[in-house]
Amino acid sequence: MKLPALALLTLALAACDSGSNLSPEVASPQPAPPAPAPVIEAHPADAFMQNVAGLCGNAYAGRVVEDTPAPTGDDPFGDKPLVMHVRECSDDEIRIPFHVGDDHSRTWVLTRTATGLRLKHDHRHEDGSDDEVTMYGGETSSTGSATRQEFPVDAESRAMFSRNDMDVSNTNTWAMEIEPGDMFAYELSRPERMFRVEFDLTETVPSPPAPWGAEDAADMEPADPEQEEPAAAN
Repeated sequence: MKLPALALLTLALAACDSGSNLSPEVASPQPAPPAPAPVIEAHPADAFMQNVAGLCGNAYAGRVVEDTPAPTGDDPFGDKPLVMHVRECSDDEIRIPFHVGDDHSRTWVLTRTATGLRLKHDHRHEDGSDDEVTMYGGETSSTGSATRQEFPVDAESRAMFSRNDMDVSNTNTWAMEIEPGDMFAYELSRPERMFRVEFDLTETVPSPPAPWGAEDAADMEPADPEQEEPAAAN
């Protein structure tokens, strides 16, 4: 049956009124995603210390890869086994004896400071007493990196060198470099002088004796003083 036009219009208006009462669905507000945690990168000095500390307790064989100018007299490093021993590690200090054959007089002392790192050279006689030239070195003057740090000579060391007629060493810069799992290097440089020894980190070697002056070196048999070898030029 055909509806009258008036009825059709009434139904259409009713449908419009009914639809106008429907509220659109409103999404509930979602909490904002948490902000990502800030990435805090280790200070290069701390990262370097961590890389070296990862070697703690191990000893490694080394070789001189550069020594210029070449020694003109007896070479204190020639034809002798070179061994570094990462012997003592704490949060802010690492002690690394550097053994040259039967000469156990040298220990590198790496210390974390408020601003960077400090490198000192602890030189002892076989009876444990201090060498006349000892605890020289310097502090980093730049941030360096996790794999290389440089240590320009400090004022205290320059004064010591001058007292001992070693003014040539007053422009020294020492450096340590590490490629974890591969190589560790120790460097001494100044104008017209470069000394670098590299240690193979791919293989450990037996731990050498305690360095001279260490507490557990007290029972070592003292050597004939005439047999002591002089420390290498600094």
